[in-house]
Parts: sequence; C-alpha cells; structure tokens
Amino acid sequence: MGKFDLDDLLEDLGRTPSGQPLEPPTPDEPAAEDDAFVRNDPNETPRPPDISGEGLGNANTQIAPHNADPTRVKPDDALTAIYKPDAQDVPEGTDDFGRCLLERAIITTEQLATAQRVMKQSPGSRLPAILMDSGIDEVAVQQVVADFARLPFERIEEYDDQTLEKLGTEFCKAHLVMPLRTEGSRLVVGTVNADDVFRLDDVKRRLRIPSIKHVLVTAADIKAILEEIGEEQTPDVDVNEILADVSEHDVELVKDTAEEATMDEAESSPVVRYVNHIIQTALKEGASDIHVEPEEKSMKVRFRIDGVLFEMMNPPRAMHASLTSRLKIMANLDIAERRLPQDGRIRASVMGRQIDLRVSTIPTPKGEKTVLRILDNRSIRVPLDELGFSEDTLMIWKNQVRQPHGIILVTGPTGSGKTTTLYASLQQLDLRRLNVSTVEDPVEYNLEGITQLQTHDKIGMTFGVALRSLMRQDPDVIMLGEIRDMETATIAIQAAMTGHLVLSTLHTNDAPSSITRLINIGIEPFLVAGAVRSVLAQRLVRRMCEHCAEEVPVTDEISDFLIMHGITAETVRHPAGCAKCRETGYHGRAGLYEMLVLDDHLGDQVARNPSVTEFRRQCTERGMTTLRQDGFMKVAKGITTVEEVLRVTESTI
Repeated sequence: MGKFDLDDLLEDLGRTPSGQPLEPPTPDEPAAEDDAFVRNDPNETPRPPDISGEGLGNANTQIAPHNADPTRVKPDDALTAIYKPDAQDVPEGTDDFGRCLLERAIITTEQLATAQRVMKQSPGSRLPAILMDSGIDEVAVQQVVADFARLPFERIEEYDDQTLEKLGTEFCKAHLVMPLRTEGSRLVVGTVNADDVFRLDDVKRRLRIPSIKHVLVTAADIKAILEEIGEEQTPDVDVNEILADVSEHDVELVKDTAEEATMDEAESSPVVRYVNHIIQTALKEGASDIHVEPEEKSMKVRFRIDGVLFEMMNPPRAMHASLTSRLKIMANLDIAERRLPQDGRIRASVMGRQIDLRVSTIPTPKGEKTVLRILDNRSIRVPLDELGFSEDTLMIWKNQVRQPHGIILVTGPTGSGKTTTLYASLQQLDLRRLNVSTVEDPVEYNLEGITQLQTHDKIGMTFGVALRSLMRQDPDVIMLGEIRDMETATIAIQAAMTGHLVLSTLHTNDAPSSITRLINIGIEPFLVAGAVRSVLAQRLVRRMCEHCAEEVPVTDEISDFLIMHGITAETVRHPAGCAKCRETGYHGRAGLYEMLVLDDHLGDQVARNPSVTEFRRQCTERGMTTLRQDGFMKVAKGITTVEEVLRVTESTI
C-alpha cells in the first residue's frame, strides 16, 4: 500500500501538523500545491509518491490540492484508503480463502503470489500446506481453514489417552489424528485436514464406534503430544523384565572353523540378551525383516510381517549404540566405522533352527540404522502347490520348467516372491540326473545338490563372467539371479539357443513388458522370439485371517470392481481383526500370477518389435490372465480382499 505523508493528509483535512485548523490562504497568495503528487506540466514525467509496500500508491497516483475540483480525494476516503489495498495488488486467480488471509493480515500479497506459483508447479498441493511450510503461522491459517469448512478449531490441551492407546501412536503419528474427548455418545477427533472423511471412517472402524465429531487442530500440537508420550514411555521400559526368559545362549553364532571368535568382552549381558530377544521374537512372528531405527529421543524396532512394517519394541535410546555394536560384532563388521554403510551376514542357530541374517547398516543424522533380512530355509521349502497358483497356471508352469531348453523368466518388483518361486521350481527337477547351477548376488539360501556361485563385482566376478564359466561346466539348468545388462542377456540367449534351460528374473511391471525390456537392453527381437519360452509375472497379497474373517454386504464401490471382472455377489469376506492376526485381519500371503507362454503367433509378433501396449493387447486376446484378473478370482474364493488386490496391481484396461 502506498504511504501518504502525514503533513499532506492533515493539510487535506484542513489542519496543521500540530492539530490546529489551517489558516485560509490570503487573497494575495494562491494556495500551494503539493509537488510530490501534482503534475504541473502535462508533458512532464510524473513523480511517484513514496512507496515502501503494497496498497494504494502507484506511479501515477496524484492527489489534488484542497481547493481543486469535486473529483479530488475526500478526507474520509483518504483515511479509509490507507487500510484498503488496491485491486491490482491482489494476485490474479486469488480465491476467497486467499482474500480472507489478506484481509486478516495473516499473509502479504507477495507471500500469496509465491504460494500460488508453488501450487501451480506442484499438482495436488494445497495452499494452506504450502503457506505453513513457508513459515506462516499455522494456528492462524488453520483458523481460516476451519472457518471456511465450518468446522470447530481447537488447540490441544488435553486428549483421550485410553482411546489413543487403542488407535496406536504410530497410526496417529502417520495420519496426524488425535482423539480429544467424548461428548455424549460421540468421540471428538482432531485432524489437520478439513476433508479427512476417509481417515475418520478408518478411525470409526478401528475403534468400532458409530459416530465422530470432527474438529480441526494443528499438526504441531499433535506432534508435540506424541513426542511427549514417547519421552514418557521410553524410561518405563523394564529391560530386565523383558529379558527374564531370554538367555545369552538362545541365539548361538555358527562360525567357520577357520575363523576365530571375536567377541567384545566389554559387552554387557543385557545387550546380548536383548539382541537375542529381538531375533527370537521376529522368528516367532514370522517376520522377514528387522528394522532397528534410532530417533532423536527414542528408539524403535519394527518387523516386516506379511509385507507390512509393524512397530514391535521401544528399547531405551541409551541402548542404541550397544545394540548396533552387538549386531556388528555378530556380522563381523567394523564397530568403529560409523560414517560408511556396511554389509555383513550372521549365521546363527535360533531355537534349534539354522538361519542366516543379512545385515545392512547406514549412517543417519540420528545414528546408525540397521536392517536385518531373515533368510530361513523353511520359507523356500514351500511346494509349488501352496504358493497360490490356479490349477491351469500351475500345470502350465510345471510343464515349462521341464522344457529341455529355452529361457523362462519370473518378473516382479523387489519382495514379490520371485526367489521363492524359482527355488520351489528347482525342487521339482530331478537333481540326481541334472547338473543345476545358479549365479546369484548374493546367495541367499544354500540348496543341496545345486552348484551356487556368488558374484563379486569388485574383483571382476560379474554375472557375465560367472555365466561364461558355468557354460564350461556341462550344465543342464542354469538359474540367473537377474538379467541386468546386455552382456548377461546375450550369454543367456546363447545358452538357451544351445540346448540349456535358463531360469532368471527381471524387474518389470507385468509379463508382456519383459519381452520389450529384453529388446530395449539390446537383444535382437528375432533372438528374443526364438529363445524365450514363457514369462511369469507375480505379486504377493495378504491372506485373510481364517479366525476372524466374516461375511459383509458388498458396497457399491466394491460391487463395481467385482462386476467389472465378471463376479456377482451380494456378500464378500472381510477381515475383522483378532489377537491371532495382531488386529490386522490378515495372516500369511498368497501369490497373484500372470502367465505368458510365447506360442508361434506371439513369437512372430515379438520378431516385429511391437510396442508394450500393442503386445499386451495381443497377449490378453490370446487368453492371458492378468494379475488383476487373477487377484479378483482369489477375492471370489475368499482368499484376499479387493483392497489388497488394488494395492499391488494396476489396471491394464
């Protein structure tokens, strides 16, 4: 807003700077004009007023003297205009929300214009979030948001600790939700977004309550409460009580006879027992990974169970350095190195079971984070019949694995069960009569009757070098951990064309994409068509818990998905949650499979180098069942839910 000189304004009002009435000019002396605002010569360049901010003033603003014509600025108008911004100072496209922020002096026009530019460059972002991220007072912005949404706005002074415990601090922290109190029959829940309808429905489902009163709060208040709870809970951890039934010898390291046992005598007994407790609990819960994560004032241990992470333990923050050092010693890593990532392996006997743990540490500003991948041979000894194949797909896959030569690919993202499928397939072969070899990075599971090679890029032992060496070992079946580059793909093609069966993996989204992926790597299309026999794409979904699954009516949204895939049903099985499944409603996992067999017709199409979209359409026309279609068939059988299928698959229609 342009600033007026106070003397000039008082002069317009007819008073002197001291507040006395201004004496009228004498007849001999004409009234003086303000040179700062009046252009005496029409041809002269106008002189702008003093502008130090936004508002009325601009380069052409002029105020006539008090004895000018009736169009001059009136005294009342001049005073009012001091507090009213010009329309030109409001950025174009400003909505009522932005104007309200300006009127309440919460933001300036420059801040609003900057936020609008950021919002245009960031699709899906919201103006309130952008403003708060830029440092605008969150309380003031949230108050305006609440007024526009016609919701109450509150600062959190108290909360419902019992309900918070039922919801879980992790849920509240992840979704910024806080149960505040109960008013009559309704629970008052605070969130930071005005449109958290689905989040409130999730809260009602978790707490099994009929109704909720929604209020708007600030994210800072929720985070402060949760941090305070974390600080209060951390000192209450009774390590001795947890470790009462855990012995130092429950987890025994299995070392090679050529290696000397290197144990730090300075390690305390509780630390050793706590690490044993973590590993034992992970095996009992069926976890595939263990995450040891430090925070600023706390520490948490999370397990990945059925593909989802769950917070299981909160040891004292003071134990972090000791736990990390213990794990490093077990993995034979350098405990003094805390600035670089390290990788190692632990071979141990836990509760009579021989397991391997692949250890990875990385430095973070809060301390070293450690992740352990549990490699249990029991997990790969699952027969093909129990992996979730449909009868037709299982019969086709078994026939493909028994082919005398060619390339068979298994594709999918990391953690989709490709290794388990390949190992289960190798177990179907007659290992007494066949020479089966593998090249892996790293060798995760040790298999009897199979020659396994591990790559070492630092010393030149790449996939290509290892594969060339295996070709001179009279192989019948070769399994490659992954086809990554043109060299590996070329040797695999040559091996398949010279009478060997090659099993390998690729990281692609579906089966048809694997063919175009090989072509993009650099393999000629006619070679791909002649060598590749079949491709199996797969995903993993969580199975519904058999103890708490219940029949519920089909909602309109789910009904549309079911009808789209040819399923008509009035009820579907839905997980309710119980103690045996940790209240999640799921226990165990099943595979979704997309089987592509290259017959002569599709082989001819591959030789013409088709696009992914065109080739996928041709495959479905030839009868290929997509991942999503296989998933909805499992929904119809009551194995999993629609939500799980939609979570891991994408529509290819």
